[in-house]
Amino acid sequence: MIRIEEQLAPRDLQPFFKEFWRLSGEKLSNTRENFDFSQGSPVFTVNGKYTTRGWTDWTMGFLYGSSLLQYEATRDEEFLDMSLEGILEKMGPHLTHTGVHDHGFNNVSSYGNLRRLLKNGTLPENEWMLNFAELALKCSAAVQAGRWTKTGSLGFIYSFNGPHSLFVDTLRTLRILAIGWFLGHFLYTENDSKISLLERLVSHARATALFSVFYGEERDIYDVRGRVAHESLFNTNDGSFRCTGTQQGYSNRSTWTRGLAWAILGFSELLEFIAVVPDEELAEYGEKEGIESLMMKAATAAADFYLKNTPTDGIPYWDTGAPGLRNLENYLEKPADPFNDFEPVDSSAAVIAAQGFLRLGRILNMKGMNELGDKYARCGLLITRTILSDRYLAKDPGHQGMVLHSVYHRPNNWDYVPEGKAVPCGESSMWGDYHARELVAFIEHQLKGSLLTFWGDFPYE
Repeated sequence: MIRIEEQLAPRDLQPFFKEFWRLSGEKLSNTRENFDFSQGSPVFTVNGKYTTRGWTDWTMGFLYGSSLLQYEATRDEEFLDMSLEGILEKMGPHLTHTGVHDHGFNNVSSYGNLRRLLKNGTLPENEWMLNFAELALKCSAAVQAGRWTKTGSLGFIYSFNGPHSLFVDTLRTLRILAIGWFLGHFLYTENDSKISLLERLVSHARATALFSVFYGEERDIYDVRGRVAHESLFNTNDGSFRCTGTQQGYSNRSTWTRGLAWAILGFSELLEFIAVVPDEELAEYGEKEGIESLMMKAATAAADFYLKNTPTDGIPYWDTGAPGLRNLENYLEKPADPFNDFEPVDSSAAVIAAQGFLRLGRILNMKGMNELGDKYARCGLLITRTILSDRYLAKDPGHQGMVLHSVYHRPNNWDYVPEGKAVPCGESSMWGDYHARELVAFIEHQLKGSLLTFWGDFPYE
């Protein structure tokens, strides 16, 4: 169980940030100069070098989003040039990719950060560039909304597995629908039918909260509060829920910890969005209070499960039901061991969850729930401090990754196992590296009294 330090504050991490961004720039430059982009997108490292993996092309936007975050932190023009060139040359196909549920990953990270920096004054006013970024985000939002399966009174954006499949990951990609709606866009279908992006966002979030998150309410005999299913499966003939499943986790009855992290961060960021949506806009979808209540129930359940089922330093093993964990004596009562012989940790789950804890803590504090809000916020800071330590930051200049000990797909055995080791360790992922940068940027905004956000007025508290 995570051991939270009562006095830990954002300012305590500030001394780590200069070195973090120095390393980050070094890694980005190395990847730009040495990765073979003709092979596809950089996904994860093998022996310290970024390589690709053909499954779905969901990580290119994280690279150019990382470059924009690097520019925001350092004002080094090299990284602005890298991101603008990359977005123009490589991100176009991702805007109209109808075969994936990953639009919020690829396109908010790239086009969304570009718009954010134009709106918050980091980049000088440029009406053409702003219109370019906003048009891209609108297109991406509509394409994402078009992947739709109806389930009774609800519906969801289906995964690349097909119309029967709801992934918990997709919750995090709803940020693209939020931006699209904020920009006044919608989805046109047959006979000029006009579909609200807000309606689809709310419906998908509800479906995820109801079918992907468990609450200890005897839904089945494995109903433990906060457990998260990677995949929820439906009968597409009548829309009925059938069972849970998984692609990257150990089993459909255990919790894949990156999916758990996506839930914590996804619901927390959506709560921020719903808070700035006028009440009347939400009235026909179930009233703001009811929508917020369900999202908060899901976010806090997942957060509490993470706290309870993660080692003391905040770094989880890749799945809470992984069979080798029984060989790790008292593993929840000490820091995670990325070099053990039985099961890998997943640092990418940690950096995703850390931002979720920080956002959720802020929301609860704004609602006057300070005890719980402070608890979650300090958990996010503790995880961040662990990630910024020598154990997890890749200090070797030859290593292209930023955060060590990330895992991609353990069941498929895709992750690199170093010679002399029994399980994957020592490698990085593009989504983990991006979210580490977004996490540090989030805290830096906090220290300045602003919020890293992709909608609303900039900056706002």
